Amino acid sequence: MKLSTDLKIVQVIAVIVLAFTALHAYAGDTRSGCSTLLNYEFKKLGQDVRVNLCDAYQGKLILVVNTASKCAYTPQYDGLESTYETYKDRGLVVLGFPSNDFAGQEPGTEKQISTFCRLTYGVKFPMFEKVHAAQQKASLFYQALAERAGEYPGWNFHKYLIAPNGQLVGSFKSHVRPDSARLVTAIEANLPE
Repeated sequence: MKLSTDLKIVQVIAVIVLAFTALHAYAGDTRSGCSTLLNYEFKKLGQDVRVNLCDAYQGKLILVVNTASKCAYTPQYDGLESTYETYKDRGLVVLGFPSNDFAGQEPGTEKQISTFCRLTYGVKFPMFEKVHAAQQKASLFYQALAERAGEYPGWNFHKYLIAPNGQLVGSFKSHVRPDSARLVTAIEANLPE
């Protein structure tokens, strides 16, 4: 009888460990010391090179932006690039994620988007593959960002700010320009020391 009870306890513990492991992996925390917000992998825009956000950017202040080429907010590319150039040596990186979720304002191929960003706005900050950012079909990365922020992007050029420790520290709607006092203050307050 005692052996049977012990076996059942071991089985229950094994199920709990397996469930915890699966939940941990689903949350994106499969790498030791990696923030769950950063343990996602994406292709660089228009390339076959894959980048794990944790490996590449852990320890940096990260501004995540869902972008579009045919939007009234598209000129924010200038401000995003300027912000990146101003703060990149102090630990900020801007990560662009094109999305066609809002009024079909990013219909191009990844190669077309890459060329547009480079030639029209001189974008040098990292840009990644097209993703879904809208609540109805958001990628796991955008689901995690929205869960922490309490809001999904409502339009193109929504910005999320992730601190060097991997915690979300701000969510900024599309109309908040990259050079706005509110965003600049948040950036300066969270730069790596």
